[in-house]
Amino acid sequence: AAGHNGLKNIELVLNGQDYARLRVGVGNEFGRVQQIDYVLSNFSHEEFKKLPDIMIKANEMILSYCTNGIERTMSQYND
Repeated sequence: AAGHNGLKNIELVLNGQDYARLRVGVGNEFGRVQQIDYVLSNFSHEEFKKLPDIMIKANEMILSYCTNGIERTMSQYND
């Protein structure tokens, strides 16, 4: 769950960690407390402009997962 309360709840309901998830990274150029502040803050103007492209790619990844499976999708989209 990596500290994510929503994922902790899913794992509690499923009684385990056996589920697929789509993760969108926020980078790692800051410490843990700074990361929390960053994640909970509003998008900057530049980040907001990038959001439509990120959403399109996320939709492509979801469709790929549903049609091609997790292994092919991970090999295609993981950087």
